[in-house]
Amino acid sequence: MKVVLDKAFPLAAGADLAWQLMQDIEAVAGCMPGAKITERVDDTHYKGTITVKLGPATMAFKGDIEVLALDVATRSLHLLGKGTDSTGSSAATMDLSAAVQPEGETSTLAGKSEVTMSGKAAAIGGRLMGPVSEQLLKQFVANFAARLDAMKAQQAASGATDANASTASAAQATSPAQPAELNGFAFFWAMIRDWLRGRFSHKAPGR
Repeated sequence: MKVVLDKAFPLAAGADLAWQLMQDIEAVAGCMPGAKITERVDDTHYKGTITVKLGPATMAFKGDIEVLALDVATRSLHLLGKGTDSTGSSAATMDLSAAVQPEGETSTLAGKSEVTMSGKAAAIGGRLMGPVSEQLLKQFVANFAARLDAMKAQQAASGATDANASTASAAQATSPAQPAELNGFAFFWAMIRDWLRGRFSHKAPGR
C-alpha cells in the first residue's frame, strides 16, 4: 500500500534559519513522533528506529536512512528510508523530498513524501494510512516550527552572534519534548476532531 502526500506549510522564520535546521538530520528526525536516529554511519547514511502504537499493538521498525541530495542553492533535501519491524512481518519505505522557500521575512516548508507499507503493517493500517499520515505530517511540522522558535529565541538572547552554535543547542535541551511512541489513538482523535469541525462548519450557514 502506498500513500503520497504533497504539502506546503508556512513557517514563522526566515528561509536561512529554517534551512539551517533542515540540514541537521538528527534534529529533523527528532521532530517525527516516535522516531530516533540511533547511529550516524557517515555524512549521508544513518540508522534509526520508529515505534508505532495502535491500541494494544506496538510495532517497532528498524532501518536505514540515506541522504540522497542536500542542495544549498535550492535549500532542498532528499531522503530515502527503509525499514522492517522486529518480527520481519512488516516493511516500510519512505521517499521524502523537502525544500524551504523564502517568503519575505518568513518562509514555507514544502514537501512530498511517498510511503509504502507491506505485510502486517499494511493490513492493520488499511484505509487509515492516508488520514493518519496527514496527522503525522501536521505534528511533524508543529515540532519543526517549535524548534525554529527555540532557535530564534536563543539567537535573540545571544545577539545572534553564532547561528551554527544555536542549531546544535536548539536540537538538544531547548527542543520540545517528544512522545516516545507514535500513538495511533492520538491521531484518530485528531482525525475525528477535524471531521467534526468540517461537519459543523458546513451546517452552520444553513441555520
